[in-house]
Amino acid sequence: MNNKTETRKQVLPAIASRARWAESRTALLIKEKEATRARDALAAERRRLPMWRVEKEYVFWGVSGATDFLELFEGKRQLMLYHFMFGVDWDEGCVGCSMMADNMPMRAHLHARDVNLALVSRAPYPKLAAFKERMGWDLPWYSTDGCDYMDDFEEVSDHSGTDGEYFGLSVFLRDGVDIYQTYYTGHRGMEQLGSNFSYLDLAPFGRQEAWEDSPAGWPQSAPYEWWRHHDRYEANEGNCSERDG
Repeated sequence: MNNKTETRKQVLPAIASRARWAESRTALLIKEKEATRARDALAAERRRLPMWRVEKEYVFWGVSGATDFLELFEGKRQLMLYHFMFGVDWDEGCVGCSMMADNMPMRAHLHARDVNLALVSRAPYPKLAAFKERMGWDLPWYSTDGCDYMDDFEEVSDHSGTDGEYFGLSVFLRDGVDIYQTYYTGHRGMEQLGSNFSYLDLAPFGRQEAWEDSPAGWPQSAPYEWWRHHDRYEANEGNCSERDG
């Protein structure tokens, strides 16, 4: 019997000089920039999608009890709701959805661009609150227990769920008291999300920077000038509630 432990040599990328590495990296950079420009073009097309008005009323349950759809905006014009898989009878939230929540951006930067972000799930609110505390999240989380929101807004998804649960991101625009859905993504469309910019690229108004190809009249400002330390945004920055009624 051979007592020697056989080790398999790990297959690594080719080894080259630094000059050869730089040459290869520059060639790859050309393709990366092409992909970036393609993503920008998709975002511009996304901002021109038609939207539809949400006419049905929904009641959500949060830390303050029952709340309506408008309150989820927290005074912002734009809203993103992540459909977090947490079934009524589940003891804890979905592992994948939890990873998504772990990587969601600080809301102060989204608020500065008039966007609010929240989680919604089927499970009763006490379960959500307990799991939220366990995971150390500060995102607002609402239960749809007793209303049809999840059924109505997940019917556009093109993937099979687990125990009737689905994950995805629904995006809304508020015009006064009228609410419109502008976008939805699920499946691998969620993988790109992480930074503030990746979320803003899915928002109706985009990043709102002057370089973007947006419809005429969209709010825009110069790049960088709206950036702040997250504790230095003005309290009313990104809040259009007083301007649009």
